[in-house]
Amino acid sequence: MQQAAAQLPWFHIVLLIKKIPDSKTRDWYAREALRQSWRRETLALQIKSQLHLRQGSAVTNFDQRLAPPQAGLAAQILKDPYHFDILGLGDEAQERDIEGALMRHITRFLLELGAGFSFVGRQFRLEVAGDEFFIDLLFYHTRLKCYVAVELKADAFKPEHAGKLNFYLGVVDAQIKAPDDRPTIGLLLCRTQNRMVAEYALSGIGKPIGVAEFQLVRALPEPLDTNLPSIQEIETELSFDLKGGEIR
Repeated sequence: MQQAAAQLPWFHIVLLIKKIPDSKTRDWYAREALRQSWRRETLALQIKSQLHLRQGSAVTNFDQRLAPPQAGLAAQILKDPYHFDILGLGDEAQERDIEGALMRHITRFLLELGAGFSFVGRQFRLEVAGDEFFIDLLFYHTRLKCYVAVELKADAFKPEHAGKLNFYLGVVDAQIKAPDDRPTIGLLLCRTQNRMVAEYALSGIGKPIGVAEFQLVRALPEPLDTNLPSIQEIETELSFDLKGGEIR
């Protein structure tokens, strides 16, 4: 089997050599570029954002709440921090502002989330004994074979955030998850977090949850040319009750 770099286009290889002096890091990006079919512009963006340092860095309780190898695979799909660099929002932006901007730029949001995420709904409605609850963003991960519920917090992480998401995951597992789906995973995206506080909070939570920071980065190289469909194509198809179809 050829090494990953040998299977990439020439200009991908030139970019890797010019931008990454360390051979192990270069090999990591070569493997990811090949696995996820990144175009050269996407590869350049991931190198600039130091994806190799962020991938798999979120605080999670997956080792205690998921069986191997699911725990390791789930941990690797999460990052810390996430870079939302297309929002045009200030530091005072609230959760609903951020959520709306993510949906307006769904292609780039999915690129930052990573391969395998399929959008299910925004403000996804749950009903328990006549009471309504709403998950900020609900996805299905086609490789992990499970739902992923994402909650956005415009402030610092608080232990009670994990408790609320734990409740949502229990309802999704009881009402939405199919018998052959794996346990639903939660992701709390917060402006800031104290990792030790997050670790203590998750240790007492029954459902698998990850906690990561997000950053609003205003500088974006243009054009960002990816394998994703255009924003217009996706936005015409997405609705709050969308139930299927993977978006890459």
